[in-house]
Amino acid sequence: MSSKAIIRRLTGVGLVVGLAAFSTLARAAWQLDPDQSHVTATVTEITSGNESVPHKHSLRRMEGQISPDGTLKLPIRLNQTDVLDRLGDLPPWMSSLTNTTLVTIVTRLPPERINSLRVGDSTVQTLTLRTDANGEQRQERLPVRFTREASNVVRANNAEPVSLDGKELMKNQTVRSILSLMGYQRIGDRVPVELDAVLVDR
Repeated sequence: MSSKAIIRRLTGVGLVVGLAAFSTLARAAWQLDPDQSHVTATVTEITSGNESVPHKHSLRRMEGQISPDGTLKLPIRLNQTDVLDRLGDLPPWMSSLTNTTLVTIVTRLPPERINSLRVGDSTVQTLTLRTDANGEQRQERLPVRFTREASNVVRANNAEPVSLDGKELMKNQTVRSILSLMGYQRIGDRVPVELDAVLVDR
């Protein structure tokens, strides 16, 4: 076989391997499973008697898909929270907000980092979360542990304890209005949050 023929064959093999790798990445359309993805936050109410009373709240049915460039957008709506369960009938001015996006969280995670995990393996990534609510933009850093539980299932949890700044939360008009409706006039400085989410490849 001539050297040109060998080069052509090797080039053909390389092209096939490259296409196969690309098709694997293309099929790995990781997305959050709404039935298994939620965040729990512990809000400490400071009562009029200056007592600290912790309350647990949850954000359920998180939805979002990782794009080819690794971008994950999480729109957060009022009907994903347990606020409606606790408040019952909302005042007319808030009824229209139940299915409205209150805040959108955006982060980036290269899909190849997830795709390279073997079943049973974990990796910790510090994600930068960007939030945009009514034009107010903030950034938070969240260390997340990704564990591959099956060929098409990856679980995401906090890699370490994480808390939000209670004072900063109260500066957000929407958040402050919701907390006020729930009877919280003051809250503690730290709001611990726990992530438990499942990514599936469908």
